[in-house]
Amino acid sequence: MALDLTDGFNPANELQANGHDLPIFTVEAAQLGFSVTADFVAAQVANDVMILALSNGRILRIDLNRPEDIDDIDLPKKTSDVGVIRRMFLDPTASHLLICTSLCENYYLHSQSRQPRPLGRLRGVPIESVAWNPALPTASTREFLIGASDGNIYEAFIEVSNEFYKKEVKHLKSLHKLPDGPITGLWVDNLDGRSDLRRVVIATQSRLFHLVGKTGTGHDGSGSVYSRLFESEHPIIHEISRSSTTAHSSLAISPDPRETEPYQDRQQEKAYAWLSSQGIFHGTLLRSPAEQTLGSKVFAESKTLSRAQIISDASGKKKAGPDNIDAMALTQWHIICLLGGRVVTINRLTGQTISEHDVLKGGQRAIGFAVDMQKYTFWLFTGQEVFEIVPNDEDRNIWRILMDSQHFEVALQQARGQDQKETVAAAYGDYMTKKGNWKEAAALYGNSNKPFEDVALRMIDNNQHDALRSFLLTKLAATKRTATMQRMMIGSWLIEIFMAKLNSLDDTIGTRAELSESLNTTESQKLLQSVRKDFQEFAIRYKNDLDKRTVYDIISSHGREEELLFYANSINDYQYVLSYWVQRENWAKVLNVLKRQTDPEAFYRYSTVLMTHAPQETVEILMRHADLKPRSLIPALLEYSRSNPNEPNVKNQAIRYLNYAIHQLNSKDSAIHNTLVSIYASNPSKDESGLLSYLQAQGDEPRYDPDFALRQCIQHHRTLSCVHIYTSMGQYLQAVDLALSHSEVELAAVIADRPITNPQLRKRLWLAVARKVISQSDGIKSAIEFLRRCELLKIEDLIPFFPDFVVIDDFREEICEALEDYSRSIDDLKREMDESSQTAANIKMDIGALDHRYAIVEPGEKCYVCGLPLLSRQFFVFPCQHAFHSDCMGRKVLEQAGVGKSARIKELQLQIHKGLVSGAKREIVVAELDSLVASACILCSDFAIKQIDEPFIAEGETNEWVL
Repeated sequence: MALDLTDGFNPANELQANGHDLPIFTVEAAQLGFSVTADFVAAQVANDVMILALSNGRILRIDLNRPEDIDDIDLPKKTSDVGVIRRMFLDPTASHLLICTSLCENYYLHSQSRQPRPLGRLRGVPIESVAWNPALPTASTREFLIGASDGNIYEAFIEVSNEFYKKEVKHLKSLHKLPDGPITGLWVDNLDGRSDLRRVVIATQSRLFHLVGKTGTGHDGSGSVYSRLFESEHPIIHEISRSSTTAHSSLAISPDPRETEPYQDRQQEKAYAWLSSQGIFHGTLLRSPAEQTLGSKVFAESKTLSRAQIISDASGKKKAGPDNIDAMALTQWHIICLLGGRVVTINRLTGQTISEHDVLKGGQRAIGFAVDMQKYTFWLFTGQEVFEIVPNDEDRNIWRILMDSQHFEVALQQARGQDQKETVAAAYGDYMTKKGNWKEAAALYGNSNKPFEDVALRMIDNNQHDALRSFLLTKLAATKRTATMQRMMIGSWLIEIFMAKLNSLDDTIGTRAELSESLNTTESQKLLQSVRKDFQEFAIRYKNDLDKRTVYDIISSHGREEELLFYANSINDYQYVLSYWVQRENWAKVLNVLKRQTDPEAFYRYSTVLMTHAPQETVEILMRHADLKPRSLIPALLEYSRSNPNEPNVKNQAIRYLNYAIHQLNSKDSAIHNTLVSIYASNPSKDESGLLSYLQAQGDEPRYDPDFALRQCIQHHRTLSCVHIYTSMGQYLQAVDLALSHSEVELAAVIADRPITNPQLRKRLWLAVARKVISQSDGIKSAIEFLRRCELLKIEDLIPFFPDFVVIDDFREEICEALEDYSRSIDDLKREMDESSQTAANIKMDIGALDHRYAIVEPGEKCYVCGLPLLSRQFFVFPCQHAFHSDCMGRKVLEQAGVGKSARIKELQLQIHKGLVSGAKREIVVAELDSLVASACILCSDFAIKQIDEPFIAEGETNEWVL
């Protein structure tokens, strides 16, 4: 058994809306895919669940997302016992269903159950309306309101229980009884986001009640929640003068908009409509102020749609048919009415009929409308059919209607697309300018499609410069990023307006005048700060849309120094800021800006002028940036030194920075070292300690240029430094001469001891020192004592330096010592000469004995190379008793000899073997060959040493040493 919801469109008399091809509302018939044995008597839809009650007491529960699945539910008792189902009430979550029969038997069915439970405590209560709990619980109903046909209003709490002895109705209390007759409608919602502050709307046939107040505790069903509200608060009442007991009466509330998430805290305002005998009274359920007077405001802003207006056609003529409105439902913007067999939709904002559909055929009876409050669907039920009323883009013209009725805020919310929003904003802006609210209008115009020139000129003509500024800011924010020129022009104009406003406020404060009756100097000061803050925010936000040069020119023309520098800082144009303060010689400001810099070029560019005017602070800043290239700062350091020639070395900031670069940064750049030498040398002070300390610290591999340093030291008469440089260059003679020329005898003596490996040079240097010492010494004795430091100097070396009138007694002991030394040297030489003579005699005897030297060769002695008998052919015998065949000897020598020697041996052997030489020449060749081959024993001489890496047993030889 299934319900087939087809697109069987039932054509009707449709009214077109504003030229759109698609009607705003259509009625589609849902064809039942199964046969039923009885008519429909009641129906409800909620959360995509449809509940259909049949006249035979059966209940069909259908999930519209799966219409093929239908739950068929029967009441516990027969229809003849409890009556026909008269009404059903389904909560918005489709979790709770109240079933009311014609005999006032009431049942409860939960979504998780298939068996309705009788509500014993509600037996006999003719339920006419229900207001579900605004929290929309699903496990239990929590506290909710019931309106009865006899005018009673009840508070009930129903909880599902599987225990037999527990009752379904956990709590039931009669709150109030109205004498008006049936309670035709109830509604409850929370106010101000609080669950204990609620609004209750009650509808009867003649009166509409609006009640606001706090509720009590006991939300668990232990006690009444609404008693406090009904007992302590007085409702606001809307009453009609004449009412008919036969006319239909009901209360309808608009469902949640499509975009609303289910179960969210509902804070949006809903529409309501009260159907009475006079027509439909409708409006908005406002949410503020959340107090008792809220009802007065709600009713005051509501409107009445008369029955005559509803049943008439678009031309205003009354249509044939019934005069009563049989049923009513609310969409977000429209009222749906059932007039006999016609479904009429009316725009509740304008009261105009939007569409009409002839739905019911002759003899058909309508049950009424059902609205799915969460899924935003609308249904019409008859005894045999189900129709869905489909809204097709129903809010497409709402924005224009709201705009025409001057509800601009809501119109902006309902406008779709940029064009509609701009149109509403333009109309809203015109409305605000007529009221004199130029500032509010400016923001609206900025987001509208009103011509830019018209708005700007209109504001200028009306002297609304603040509004113009607001308009331009809004327009700039709304202009596309790709519109570069437009954004730049608007931004430049805004800069001009900001500067003019700031100047105007400054003039007001300066002259202590009042801008208007309500604006004094103190307020002008506050306004100045506000405008300045607005400018700063503008400059930061739109800095990429501004032309730098244009902005500089505009701000400079107004003389706004603070704003000029703020803009330059906002775009990180620190070069401009530095240049600005340098031109005004405000060195403290320059240094403050420089402290925040990371660009090395800024330091290089302004270091010269800063070293001239604030050297110490500048050097401190430079020393914080190890990434700087000290070479690029040399011009600034030299300029500082030239400007401060008398600055002591200990206070010289250029020397301070150069020492930092050398010792802390470990700079090896010769330019840095040469600069330090130059500054040290050129200082007028005679103190050389700083320069000399630096030179000595450089060691044997100095980073400075020695030639350059020497020229600087000579030029500025830095004697000690020159001496050190000469020494480091190895030019000891020049160093000693220079030291002696300045009477630095001790220094000269130290330098003279330097060439330890060159005694001759060392003695020469000491002789120069000796000449100086003897010439300056008051006594020969002391001079000789000083010269004893060098062991190379003898008394005879010093005698030429003594003056002619020196008495020999002054250095008699030295002469005696020298003579004794000479005597000992002569004795040593004589002894050496005797030993040499004896050695020569021994050598002469050995040479004479060579002619008589021989060796004995025993019979059977073998060659040490080939192992064959030695006497078999020509051989050589050496004093070491080793003997070799001459050819074996020659072969071995060839193997070990060099290229040149082996070639010569081969050449001589060839000459002998081929008989190329004869006679005396042959003897010479043989002697040369013997001298080459037999010059040494191949087992004892250098030949044996060369064979040390060869194995004792060659590869392939038999190992005779094996044990």
